[in-house]
Amino acid sequence: MFLGVDVGGTNTDAVLMDGRELVGASKVPTTADVTAGITAAISELLSQTGRRAAVDAVVVGTTHFTNALLEHANLAPTAVMRLSLPATELLPPLVEWPDGLKNAIGGHAYMVGGGNEFDGREISPLDRQAIRESVQNMRNRDIRAVAVSGVFSPVDPAHEELAAAVIREFAPEMRVCLSHENGRIGLLERENAAALNACLGEVAATTIHGIESALQTLGLEAPLFMSQNDGTLMDTSFAQQFPVLTISSGPTNSMRGAAYLTGVTDGIVVDIGGTSTDVGALVRGFPRESAVAVELAGVRTNFRIPDVESVALGGGSVVGIDPLRIGPDSVGYRLTSEALAFGGDTLTATDLAVASGLARLGDPTLVSHVACEVAASGVSEIRARVESQVDRMKLSRADVPVVLVGGGSILLGETLAGASRLLRPPHADVANAIGAAIAQVSGQVERVYALDSGSREEAIADCTAAAVARATDAGADPATVEVVDVEEVPLTYIPSNATRVRVKAVGDIAPSALRGT
Repeated sequence: MFLGVDVGGTNTDAVLMDGRELVGASKVPTTADVTAGITAAISELLSQTGRRAAVDAVVVGTTHFTNALLEHANLAPTAVMRLSLPATELLPPLVEWPDGLKNAIGGHAYMVGGGNEFDGREISPLDRQAIRESVQNMRNRDIRAVAVSGVFSPVDPAHEELAAAVIREFAPEMRVCLSHENGRIGLLERENAAALNACLGEVAATTIHGIESALQTLGLEAPLFMSQNDGTLMDTSFAQQFPVLTISSGPTNSMRGAAYLTGVTDGIVVDIGGTSTDVGALVRGFPRESAVAVELAGVRTNFRIPDVESVALGGGSVVGIDPLRIGPDSVGYRLTSEALAFGGDTLTATDLAVASGLARLGDPTLVSHVACEVAASGVSEIRARVESQVDRMKLSRADVPVVLVGGGSILLGETLAGASRLLRPPHADVANAIGAAIAQVSGQVERVYALDSGSREEAIADCTAAAVARATDAGADPATVEVVDVEEVPLTYIPSNATRVRVKAVGDIAPSALRGT
């Protein structure tokens, strides 16, 4: 049995799954100390089911790492070392980073000789002496993590790997993150992804240790796994190495849960929580990934992240009447104490749903004074906003299946423009936790190949082997790993017949990683 947990801005949900069967579910308000909310949700679930001893693994999707970046809290002093000279001096590392986040990690940047051209040729030999001098300077500044980025390192990672060896030789205590393991081809975005991953290392270690301690306190001996951005999971050692891959795990958990609950593998998922609404697309049962650079905490990155549109609209959104205004402020996890329907004094989107008859929550008499036209206008505005997001997410004008999940799905009626079918499945309010519990383990690799020096088949085979190896490293059973996506994109106007290849492999959790095996 797998126990899935998902931490949202308003509620923390937990479910227990016996294979594909839902055994139990719980929902508790998210706490300021996120770990306390996880403990409360699991404790309530175990009290309901009495199946503590049967839990084989726990999968958690958490907002810890996202919050750390947004709040500039508990980030490790981090440096960025770029292997590039004499090229790329015009745009140094950490360019265009928000001052607050840049200062929070120290803002230290180093540039040394090295890097490659698009076809693998060296820009210049790797300058080991400059690396040694830079490392000494980092130690003098008490830097605890370093992101290493080489120009076109996804084509040939040798310079990054050699630089990492030099750094570890002179500063074995320093956390080293390599950009070719974190992001895609673009230098600045890939470099930024590695820097964010580097500065989150200590937060990841502390968070994971805290969750593991909480599980021990609850008497759970099952191993812990973490949800990641693409709707799959990874073991704790992999999560501590790549914490940045957990960003946006919440929406992807919901989308995977929606696919499981409805059988819809291609369509749109609308996840309405207490604070926000996330709209994303399913492709072959997995979230569609963004094909463009994505801003994270004000920093442009290009690591894999779901193509999700988010708006500040949820069940706890505060409503103003004259003029009508819904959000962006929200009562969040205080909904059950501050909303009118629950005896509070704040008019929320949930109160509009209750007043209009869409939902039966709390005490309807407490919202009887809300004018009918106000409730109707508010509900209409909510529906229009969601319809707009669905339209933005579609790739054609044709209507597509739309799945509503999340506790806030009560805000919508039974019709939605752009939907060929509108599905609100049973257990939709805990779809996020279900998505975590049923997740598999994945590995994804993207590389550029010069086909003048090899065949297309050899390039795909090499990239596939790397993706399968990464899935296995993340905790997948090698016997179950299969390739679910292969993408080839010829790079035009470039000699050597260069082609970008991306491969994704997915498998079940290895038996050796589960409890008691």
